Amino acid sequence: MARAPGQRPGRVPIIGQLRTYDRAWLRGDLIAGVTVAALIVPKNLGYAGIAGIPLQNGLYAAAAGALVYGIFGSCRQISMGPSSGLAAVAASAVLAAGITGEVDTASFVAGITLASGLVFLVLAVLRIGWIAQFLSKAVVTGFLCGAAIDVVIGELPKLTGTDVTGSNPLQELRSWVGTLGEAHPTTVVVGGLALAVVFGLKAVVPRVPGALVLVVGGLLAAAVLDLGARGVALVGDVPRGLPSLQAPDVRLMGDHAGTTAIAAVALVLIGFSQTAGDARTFAARHHYQININQESLAQSLANMAAGLFRGMPVSTSLSASSLNDHSGAKTGLASLTSGATVLLTLLILAPLFSILPKPVLAALIIEAVVMGMMDVPEMRRLARVQKVDFWIAVAAIFATVLVGVLAGVLIGIGLSLIWLIAVATHPAMPVLGREPGTRVFREADEHPGDEVLADVAVLRLDGGLFFATADALEDRLREIIHESPGLTGIVLDCGGINFVDSQGSAKMADIVALTHDAGVILRLTRLRPAARGVLDRDGVIEAIGADRIHGNIHRAVEAQRAAARRDRDGGTG
Repeated sequence: MARAPGQRPGRVPIIGQLRTYDRAWLRGDLIAGVTVAALIVPKNLGYAGIAGIPLQNGLYAAAAGALVYGIFGSCRQISMGPSSGLAAVAASAVLAAGITGEVDTASFVAGITLASGLVFLVLAVLRIGWIAQFLSKAVVTGFLCGAAIDVVIGELPKLTGTDVTGSNPLQELRSWVGTLGEAHPTTVVVGGLALAVVFGLKAVVPRVPGALVLVVGGLLAAAVLDLGARGVALVGDVPRGLPSLQAPDVRLMGDHAGTTAIAAVALVLIGFSQTAGDARTFAARHHYQININQESLAQSLANMAAGLFRGMPVSTSLSASSLNDHSGAKTGLASLTSGATVLLTLLILAPLFSILPKPVLAALIIEAVVMGMMDVPEMRRLARVQKVDFWIAVAAIFATVLVGVLAGVLIGIGLSLIWLIAVATHPAMPVLGREPGTRVFREADEHPGDEVLADVAVLRLDGGLFFATADALEDRLREIIHESPGLTGIVLDCGGINFVDSQGSAKMADIVALTHDAGVILRLTRLRPAARGVLDRDGVIEAIGADRIHGNIHRAVEAQRAAARRDRDGGTG
């Protein structure tokens, strides 16, 4: 049997996959492709509704994303297409730009999709896909939860057949509550039943595709009960046919260049963080290699294709990708099959969606964002594991709800950078104590029974010694000197210092002078070769003294105590 896993993907991974293709995989790839298409077609109608674009445009993006990623993606199980989070960002960008009208909205969403593809291309060319990691998981979790709340509030009027006003979700919610007395009874019944069906199926029989059942049921109910004639709003015309190549309105994009740029960056950060993580998961599970820069290229081409064919932003869908995997997908052919099936749906079935009741579509959207964006278990995990991350996520939720999805992304990025800077500039510098009866030194705070030496302070720096941490190390040593009147020496454990820059080296020279002026001997231990090389070239090793560089903490402590005894006895240290 040919083994495609293990080969390194090229620029067009599907070629390598087909060269080593095993016919036994064909059935699984085809079944997976059709099965995933049955899941994503109804969901993408909802995602288009979130973004405020014609429903068929969501299917255009689904087809373009699946086909292009199937050719250029290095992960064999990923399903590429629109997602609720990206749709929420696109809707927020439209709102921030103040764009109205279906035509302009669709063109603007396609434009920011194309722009995000160009940003992805820059990441691929410069090989800097790692930059997306600066948006922390806690921020993404909080942002998505806040965006879900925003979307749910925006869909509530469709469930009651009322109109609301307000410039933010809280104002819209208050306005909606005020209109409940004017709710359309039939619309409320349809919306309530739709919510019960989609959430009930998820709770009772989660393997059943609730979105598909809801859409089919809604279409049947609309036809049999003539819901349109009973005052229930319908989604309107959904034309049959394939998308045509059409560039977004350049003038429109230029008039809102700032919003376009912000939205494109937000889409890249969110989309790439989702796709990269899922790609690594599936590759590890099936024992083959992926290329992160190739993933950037694949997402670039998928989003550019979606934008040029009047679609919306695309990235991976974990639920669709998991279904793809469980259904037997072995290669990118499964993704190509999904894309082809969506195109057939556009050619044959698209007009059927015209009679879909809007409250059914609203229920579909609400289920998609609640189940796909509100990660309550992750919030609980953050609260249990790391309170700081939890409160960052909570801040991201409130920022998104209060100032909007797009602004929430920017605030989230700011929170991530602030947290990164805080961690980088405040590395752990624990005082070490000696385990009784041994030569082992470890964190004194973690082991209160250990012996903390009164005459020799032992300190460890956990992290690089560079411009962001250098002052913190000097301040910590100054604090130890001032608080320890009987101190004769300081042993700095350098085992955790994996990097030293020129400013860090200069600061180490200042620390040598500081300890000398305080009458304290500085000794270094477990100094790595790379760090020692920098200090040596800068003359710091010579200033400290080569005899004060030791292989372990015990030797450094004993050497210092021996030197202190010689000083007391009239010798030299």
